[in-house]
Amino acid sequence: MSRDAVKTLFHPFAADMLPAPKAGERVLFLGAEAGAPRLEGFEAEIVAVQNLRPLYRALQAHGSEVTPEISGEDYDAAMILCGKHRGENENRMAEALKRVKAGGLILAAGAKEDGIVTLRKTLAKLGIEAESTPKYHGVAIWFARPDDVSATVAKLEQKPVTIDNRFTAMPGMFSHDRVDDGSELLVSRMPTDFDGNAADFGAGWGYLSVMLAEKSPRTARIDLFEADYNALEFAKTNLLENCPRLTARFFWQDLAAEPPKEKYDLIIMNPPFHAGGQAAEPALGQAMIKAAATALRSGGKLLMVANRGLPYEPVLGSEFRKSEEVCRNARFKILSAQK
Repeated sequence: MSRDAVKTLFHPFAADMLPAPKAGERVLFLGAEAGAPRLEGFEAEIVAVQNLRPLYRALQAHGSEVTPEISGEDYDAAMILCGKHRGENENRMAEALKRVKAGGLILAAGAKEDGIVTLRKTLAKLGIEAESTPKYHGVAIWFARPDDVSATVAKLEQKPVTIDNRFTAMPGMFSHDRVDDGSELLVSRMPTDFDGNAADFGAGWGYLSVMLAEKSPRTARIDLFEADYNALEFAKTNLLENCPRLTARFFWQDLAAEPPKEKYDLIIMNPPFHAGGQAAEPALGQAMIKAAATALRSGGKLLMVANRGLPYEPVLGSEFRKSEEVCRNARFKILSAQK
């Protein structure tokens, strides 16, 4: 998400295209991010919702009241920051329509490479014509919430997706409609005799943890670490349904900034390799490798999958006693390292 998108969202207020929400009013801010300008006259209470831990922590650092879960109703207005996933944008719009009073303002914005233009077209097909303005390489759209939104909400609201008849996930999550090919390759190299405590870094909706528990039934415990609050909630369900007897714990953490407090015998991970759909960016994966090195016991093992072209080997070499490439295919490689 571009930082400019936040300025785009607030531009209609700054330019006096819209009256600023007043004191005593409540504004729901979905997909909230830090960086909002301070506007004279904007005195309403903002209820910020952000499920991604790094962005949540940035909002906290700026003194914002923020929560990972949407709640409440009868808001006077809603603001939405759009991202690259159409389903997530539509779901946030559905939530805004459900939770804002009839006649209340709904305002959305995004960078041009985000789905804001698509969202506007979708709303038009559903009978909602939004006003718009371009600014800061993005677009802001807004409209008054209609009296009857039930049909529109039904069209926009996203439903959980079932994968392989045994897992569920939601649009907006990584690999929400299928098992990721890299994760499948990693599973093919998982141990079958592991009996210690494991951690799943960047656990998503829980696929790798379930598969480790099934391949190594004597696994003592798995701790799942995930920065996406919503994905972690689905991981809880997927672990319970697929491995009801497994001892599992769930941590909503930004591993690059919030290292685990315990030591593990095994860490598995399929680290994110880009931010916001941009070009491959290995820094997050490198940070997770360093976090894994500090979270492993002496002799503990890291087993990870990565895109073939990402340069993780140097950081593995510097952080671990020994490391190696286990295998590769046309797209991915499996890397192993021992503390």
